[in-house]
Amino acid sequence: MRSALITGLAGCHLGADERDFLAAVRPAGIILFTRNCQSAGQIRKLVGDAVDAIGAKDVLVLIDQEGGRVQRLRPPLGRELPSARAFGDLYSRQPEAAVSAARFVFRLLANDLRELGINCDCAPVLDIPVPGADGIIGDRAYAERPRPVEALGRAVAEGLMAGGVLPVIKHIPGHGRAGCDSHLALPLVDTAIEALRESDFAPFRALRDMPAAMTAHVVYTAIDANAPVTTSAAGIGCIIRDEIGFDGLLMSDDLSMKALAGPMQSRAEAAIAAGCDVVLHCNGELDEMQAAAAGSPELKGEAMRRFESAFAITLKQREFEAAEAVRALERVLALN
Repeated sequence: MRSALITGLAGCHLGADERDFLAAVRPAGIILFTRNCQSAGQIRKLVGDAVDAIGAKDVLVLIDQEGGRVQRLRPPLGRELPSARAFGDLYSRQPEAAVSAARFVFRLLANDLRELGINCDCAPVLDIPVPGADGIIGDRAYAERPRPVEALGRAVAEGLMAGGVLPVIKHIPGHGRAGCDSHLALPLVDTAIEALRESDFAPFRALRDMPAAMTAHVVYTAIDANAPVTTSAAGIGCIIRDEIGFDGLLMSDDLSMKALAGPMQSRAEAAIAAGCDVVLHCNGELDEMQAAAAGSPELKGEAMRRFESAFAITLKQREFEAAEAVRALERVLALN
């Protein structure tokens, strides 16, 4: 049995209690943060120990390596990466060059991640920020119009997949209008559904064929005035699955974020009941991990099908010329 849970870990080494937890729960994956990353050898050992404890070959190992402000691996552990907006700025002048550079840079990143045992990157961000919104998205977004977000988001995802790394598009169906940081509070968006369809939903609709996505902890009153998308059957069933047409693996954003309320087990249960395939818990606090696991069912049925399809991406790697990708990265960094 596998649990519909992706869990964080406390530190750089797997503790005995964590090992027992992973062996008992057998989560679908783990997620790494800066607190888990000290050296290349240490990361590989931590990942290997966690996978061994889970006792399965099909374990997703996630990280948020978007570039710009959100990079869990920074020099010397990882390359410095441009922000999404740097690619967007280049796109405004040279669209084809920007798309090519995005694909090359994230193909290079895929190689780097695979060398550390990481097979899933929570990127690209497809959110479209609007004036007056909270800065939590900001330059993590490629642009403020759908077309460049769609083109660059697809290039990033394709670069990762070519290197055997699963991309996770986020934050479906959009976080760009949020007036507060969902890590700290619950955003509420009153925008009419017609405007959401024309802008916020558009990049996700264009990339609905992607293998995995992460939800937004945002209340859209035009969809469901009583619950954020993560725990809303209308948000997931009617919008993400039906209107946007996304049929890949759907994971919640972090259950420990303050946008969500209630006991951790209830948060997990609500996200699964709403239609998430797996839930994500990130802070590495064992008591919370156990509660999230208690609210996470066995991974089976359609959720298992989507998980297996997503994991299959990590089994395919194509050859590429690293030197050209390095040059593309240097060109975009020079524009910052």
